[in-house]
Amino acid sequence: MLQEINITDEDILYSEKILLPEGKTFDDERKEFIRNFNTLDLQAVPGSGKTTTLLAKLLILENKLPFSDGSGILVLSHTNTAIDEIKHKIQKHCPKLFSYPNFIGTIQSFVDEFLAIPFYTSKFKKKPIRIDSEIFDEIASIRFQNLPNSGAKSWLLRQHDPENFFKNLRFDVNLNLLKGMNGDICLRSDTNSATYKTFSTIKSQILKSGFLNYDDAYFLAEQYLKHYPEIKNILQKRFSNVFVDEMQDMDTHQYNLLEKLFFDEGNSLSNFQRIGDKNQAIYNSVKVNEIWNDRAEILRLSGSQRLSKAIADIVCEFALHSNDDFEIVGLNDCEIKPHIIIFENSSINNIIPHFTQLVRNFKEDGSLIDFDKYPAKVVAWNTEWKVQADRDNISKLRLVDYFNGFKKDKQKPKQDYNCLKSYLLFYDKNKLTLEPIRKNILNAFLKILRLENINGEDGRTFTKKKLIDFIKQKDFSSHEEFSLNIYNWSIGLIKGKTNEIWDEMKEYVPVFFNLFSDSQLSTSLNFITTDVGGIIIEIEEEPETTNIYKEDGLEIEVTSVHAVKGQTHCATLYLESFFDRGYGNYESERLKNQFLGTQTISQTLAVVPNSHDKIIQSAKMAYVGFSRPTNFLCVAIHKSRFNSCLSTIDRNKWEVIEL
Repeated sequence: MLQEINITDEDILYSEKILLPEGKTFDDERKEFIRNFNTLDLQAVPGSGKTTTLLAKLLILENKLPFSDGSGILVLSHTNTAIDEIKHKIQKHCPKLFSYPNFIGTIQSFVDEFLAIPFYTSKFKKKPIRIDSEIFDEIASIRFQNLPNSGAKSWLLRQHDPENFFKNLRFDVNLNLLKGMNGDICLRSDTNSATYKTFSTIKSQILKSGFLNYDDAYFLAEQYLKHYPEIKNILQKRFSNVFVDEMQDMDTHQYNLLEKLFFDEGNSLSNFQRIGDKNQAIYNSVKVNEIWNDRAEILRLSGSQRLSKAIADIVCEFALHSNDDFEIVGLNDCEIKPHIIIFENSSINNIIPHFTQLVRNFKEDGSLIDFDKYPAKVVAWNTEWKVQADRDNISKLRLVDYFNGFKKDKQKPKQDYNCLKSYLLFYDKNKLTLEPIRKNILNAFLKILRLENINGEDGRTFTKKKLIDFIKQKDFSSHEEFSLNIYNWSIGLIKGKTNEIWDEMKEYVPVFFNLFSDSQLSTSLNFITTDVGGIIIEIEEEPETTNIYKEDGLEIEVTSVHAVKGQTHCATLYLESFFDRGYGNYESERLKNQFLGTQTISQTLAVVPNSHDKIIQSAKMAYVGFSRPTNFLCVAIHKSRFNSCLSTIDRNKWEVIEL
């Protein structure tokens, strides 16, 4: 019997004082969700403050902990960024919530801690060394390169991009091999196929070595439930209230696992609340086929604090899920009409400058009321080209064609790279300490040891701590030299002396390697000596991102739709981009009926059924991109496509400008 939780007006007032600006209160929609602890879905429109509403509920629950039955609260989201936001806003107010028996983290961290690691430890009598897809891919790539000639290798080489196909082989719960975690079965376990046995053995060997990709954690979780089904009841008793934010971003295997654990075909001991917006599902690998099936009870947040009425009315047209209960009520008080910029090939380079001038004009006349609170950004769905011929084709436009300085490589640092010099370039420059550089240098040395197949005395690969301890025990003077080198190299990298530090490290690596082996370096030589290419010059000359358009003190970031999901802008320019999959190549072609407001998505799909995935993916991207700005939405469309598809657009809703 779940503990009954009663939320009073005083409880809600308490949360309002912490989370909302002075004088602001939660409306009836939000209060209804805060008070409700049934198993349900909360469907929330962009800018509705769904996470803030969840935080209010959590703040109130903090004052009711611990529960009399000893159970806790589970809060999951898809990304570390979302979890960090929760911690930043309420952790100081909620010491009990952020301690046992409660858990707040990503779906990956939950699966690792409560399912994958316990099962792995039980099965192999040791903990996994690392759950990290980058490291796994490195190890799998080495195994791919060393595959002997056989029927299995011949089969693999017939696949498209065989190395990545090999790295993406996954086990399902029945030990079939899949093309990716949610892909089709490519090799069945119930056959006597030599090819299956070869790849199954390799996959199992890597697993036993202690290196897991993130997908392996879900495979182990399913094995845990298969062999020890009582763990499901244990977790339900542990977590009487489960909240999953950004549910639409969960992939199929994540969605199914959560359903199995905490919905349990309606028999769960837990209250399981899923929170999100089905229309914004752009992150899961399925993208087209919907995996989020509605609960019997659905609550809605339809009022958008972010969007103006003019923008909300436009965004509503692009919603995939827009039944009779669906609406977006724009509550932001701004009257700038959404704009369409019509351009031709000759004027493509004027689009972003013109948008910038519009932003400046609206700022100066006072219309852009949120200019000092939120940034202005330029976004597109598809950003770069893999083939130069596509880049040179004027009829094919992606973000890099509108803004030639765009570099997709300007992303957050990875943990693993293909060459030593990359470790010296791509560290976290936002942290004002030497620690990110030190970690990168140590990770580079660990990679050298892995490439040379040098392991510790226990037969397992080195970690940073084990590496330092080994050198200290081997020779203290060598440890002092190693530590001093890392410090000096870190200082040098801060000063921009990348090439000098790289040369010094190349000279030192053989000395370092002699601490572990009497042999010569071999398989790591390419890693140590290979340069990263032309991007080095750009990074060294311009350490800050080049994905910024600058004009007279105004800076506007140019980025992808995926990168801005969840963000709020004062102004957003959406650039349509080429995606060649039939039924039109651009958003203005696929979504012309939505721009015109003449048909719903479902009606379009009924008329052109083979266009299903193209329209759905385009609609989701437009929905997310169009719903970022508080004040000013602008869309750039080529003149030929505007004339053929959108010439009858409602100019009461759109301001149309031709460059």
